[in-house]
Amino acid sequence: MPTTPQKAKNLLKQGKAVIAGYHPFTIQHKLDSHIKTIERLKSVFPIANTIVEVAAFDIQKIKMPEINGTQYQEGAQSGFWNLREYVLHRDNHTCQNPDCKNKSRHPVLEVHHMGYWKLDRSDRPGNLITLCNKCHTPAEHKKNGFLYGWEPKTKSFKPETFMTTVRWKLVNTLKCDHTYGYKTKQKRIASGLPKTHYNDAFCIAGGRNQERCEPIFFQQKRKNNRCLEKFYDAKVIDSRTGQKVAGTQLHCGRRTRNKNLNGENLRQYRSAKVSKGRRQIRKQQYSIRPNDIVKFNHRIYRALGVQNRGHYLKMTNGGKPVVKRIKQIEVLFHQKTLMVV
Repeated sequence: MPTTPQKAKNLLKQGKAVIAGYHPFTIQHKLDSHIKTIERLKSVFPIANTIVEVAAFDIQKIKMPEINGTQYQEGAQSGFWNLREYVLHRDNHTCQNPDCKNKSRHPVLEVHHMGYWKLDRSDRPGNLITLCNKCHTPAEHKKNGFLYGWEPKTKSFKPETFMTTVRWKLVNTLKCDHTYGYKTKQKRIASGLPKTHYNDAFCIAGGRNQERCEPIFFQQKRKNNRCLEKFYDAKVIDSRTGQKVAGTQLHCGRRTRNKNLNGENLRQYRSAKVSKGRRQIRKQQYSIRPNDIVKFNHRIYRALGVQNRGHYLKMTNGGKPVVKRIKQIEVLFHQKTLMVV
């Protein structure tokens, strides 16, 4: 018998384990959203097979790296992509040299064997660390370089909460194949493609040099905004620049009460107040909601929001927004949960 949410909460309070099959609401919602989106695409396109990328790397493969099967045909460094992706992920894709002076916005990251100076060139994760190409140079490997004798502490395995919890349930529910991000990355780099979601999907599907269509981007739109009250900040003059800014930009600087993390008190730079802050309370729902497609004076517009207690609508067709009476506007299409952007 499945566990209800309330029963699961009671079991948690009592310190008992919840039976298998129950997930917290946020995790279950993400799982359902993945399944719903995939099933919707399969209902529109002639999809014969589905492959889900369940993680960036395979931890079991790192722990048990025995080569088998077709791996003999994939080259000596094929399995290293899995380990390399794990090391980069563990180190947050950041150079671990505390004195790194690389100012590039997109530095080239490499994996360094820390124990090379004592003849330890093993590929175990504890012997690998992330460095940028400015720090990982031959000169730094010499006895007078900072890498010689450098033994920083590395983090342990860092699981991805969502995919670690439900990835196999997602694969079993869809009855589909699965792959890992390090394989996708290896194929993408071999094909010379930049990092994008649609290029990753192209490589996962086995794409090489086939002719491709232009990608279509979808954005999820919530059906109902349950926020009933909004606060609009006051506007003041910054005495340092003379510019009009929001009041929150000139804050008191206090971040945490019990720690010494306070910054400069910027309230001293507040000059004349241009406008007061206000609270706006929504008292009803309106038939036209943001991003709905409407028609006015034989032209198509996208709704931005209702004004003046439902009498006027702010809308745009790519240019400057305009405000017109709702009685003069025709609704063509109500946006659903997914919209093309």
